[in-house]
Amino acid sequence: MKKLFDCADQYIKRSSWKDMALLKFCLFAIGILAGMQIPKQSRKGVRIAAAMVFTATYIPLMSKFLGIVMENSGKSES
Repeated sequence: MKKLFDCADQYIKRSSWKDMALLKFCLFAIGILAGMQIPKQSRKGVRIAAAMVFTATYIPLMSKFLGIVMENSGKSES
């Protein structure tokens, strides 16, 4: 598992924002395809779970991003 994470770290280091955007679109598309296969009676639970995962991942991602933005805005003023 550690080798897999090391490869993922190398991939991220070698990737541009365009690569990350493509990855996001790919994951979004597979999410839509998976969502279309969920039976109607189970969709409410899946929506709640997806909202929880989104919130749990969005907050740390945005806090890191905003930290970088604040760091860079302080550098440009100096």
